[in-house]
Amino acid sequence: MAPMQQHIEALIFASDSPLTIEEIQVCIKKLLGTELSSEQIQTDIDALVAKYEDEQFSFHIIPIAGGYQFFTKNSYEPTIAEFVKQKLNKKLSTGQLECLSIIAYKHPVSKSDIEQIRGVNCDYAIQKLLEKDLIIISGRSESAGKAILYSVSPYFLNYFGINSTADLPKLKEIEVIEENSIGIPNEVL
Repeated sequence: MAPMQQHIEALIFASDSPLTIEEIQVCIKKLLGTELSSEQIQTDIDALVAKYEDEQFSFHIIPIAGGYQFFTKNSYEPTIAEFVKQKLNKKLSTGQLECLSIIAYKHPVSKSDIEQIRGVNCDYAIQKLLEKDLIIISGRSESAGKAILYSVSPYFLNYFGINSTADLPKLKEIEVIEENSIGIPNEVL
């Protein structure tokens, strides 16, 4: 395999969205100072596509949305589905639950607002909640900096069996439930 083809392969592999020939040209030129024609890049991509069609590979390069991206071959779908299922079934950490609660009750809310309430950094917790589809990016704030705003996802509502966040218990209801659900009942025998 030609060294330039390896660079193209690495770029397509590293990209989480379809990578266009133009994006590859710009990147190669900036990094290596080499100008490649669209035809040269297409020839290298075609060679890579042919390489990954071999049965020894579990993934291949697909032309999609005007670019190219690595995908797992269809025959490995059950394996990937099981992996994703196991990944999503992992329990939420205390920090993730705290972030999710703040987002559910105060949405839309920015990361800095969540961190101000929690008093600690919440980058990791937010990333994991996004991966589990429990929260979504719902827009940007109008304030300076245009911070990303987070809200709960439709999956969150479905998972908890509610129509909207208005159906969440009020904080006072939670305190009453906790007081009456543990210990000796209030009635005298």
